[in-house]
Amino acid sequence: MSATAELRDITVAVVRGKEQPFTIEPARIRAPQDDEVLVRVIATGLCHTDLIVRDQYYPVPLPAVLGHEGAGVVEALGPGVKDLKVGDHVVLTYGACGHCNPCNGGHGAYCKDFFGLNFGGGALDGSTAIQAPDGTPLHDHFFAQSSFATYALSRENNAIKVPDDAPIELLGPLGCGIQTGAGAVINSLQVTPGSSFASFGAGAVGLSAVMAARVAGATTIIAIDVVPSRLALATELGATHVINSRDVDVVDAVRAITGGGANFALESTGRPEVLAQGIEALGGRGVIGVVGAPKLGTKAEFDVNNLLLGGRSIRGIVEGDSVPKVFIPQLVQLYQQGRFPFDKLVKFYPLDQINQAAEDSTRGITLKPILTIGK
Repeated sequence: MSATAELRDITVAVVRGKEQPFTIEPARIRAPQDDEVLVRVIATGLCHTDLIVRDQYYPVPLPAVLGHEGAGVVEALGPGVKDLKVGDHVVLTYGACGHCNPCNGGHGAYCKDFFGLNFGGGALDGSTAIQAPDGTPLHDHFFAQSSFATYALSRENNAIKVPDDAPIELLGPLGCGIQTGAGAVINSLQVTPGSSFASFGAGAVGLSAVMAARVAGATTIIAIDVVPSRLALATELGATHVINSRDVDVVDAVRAITGGGANFALESTGRPEVLAQGIEALGGRGVIGVVGAPKLGTKAEFDVNNLLLGGRSIRGIVEGDSVPKVFIPQLVQLYQQGRFPFDKLVKFYPLDQINQAAEDSTRGITLKPILTIGK
């Protein structure tokens, strides 16, 4: 961070060590540069990815300001910003360079610099925008935002304008977790009308997939989990069948419900044994998407001939293959029409209760915590 840059006092939640709780601290953030926007954060979702980085499943350098489902109001603009204006309501999403071959092809989630931009702990040149009061840099740029803070910097291409009449305090999770589940169904798997879909996991991502499968016209929608309250909510959100995997053989149950196996499935738990079940539960030429993130290096086992002989396939999916400037406003519109009621997944916590929110999320008490930060 340049010593001459204009600095603004902010409050942040910091992770200072592996598996350590978040601490609420004062900090300072520099002014926006180039195509950056400074966003006054109203609220931000807390996602599984924040927690696995806290616990160092992914090697993001610490201490760090995490948070990657921010929503708020544009406060200031860098000189290179073209379309956004001060006062715009925005949802912050993942970072992408915007000019590599995947980005140019509309696949920013597979940007060649994706890991560096989202998990590098700073800008690609190693610089940071946030510092402690004594001038010590804090690692930031998490998912090109670090929104566990009263103010966040993002680039214009990952600050998505949303309608002013939409509830901005609710919308942050559309930037990652909910976008991932819904996008996996609509964009990646392209679930078809009249088809069967099985969601292995009924957390926020899995239930977003259930809602999206209903929007897409699937007529058999199966939610699989071990928490009865999640399965009850899945029924409310559009699941035609639910399976508690502690009670029955999941593969046999899915095959019985679908008459031979699911056309489409999504694995969102990050557990390799669940992925193996999902593959076995597919029908002929079925496809399973994988969005659950385990520790780096995790291996899964499955019968190769089950893929080969049935023409089945496995698809890795990042961020629901979303083009955020298109997809996030579409999800907002679906919500406003009552067709995508993701508000039923959330519970609000003030920022200083972030550790309680994290614990409730880990224990399955809260599907999608949202931290309220500003007004």
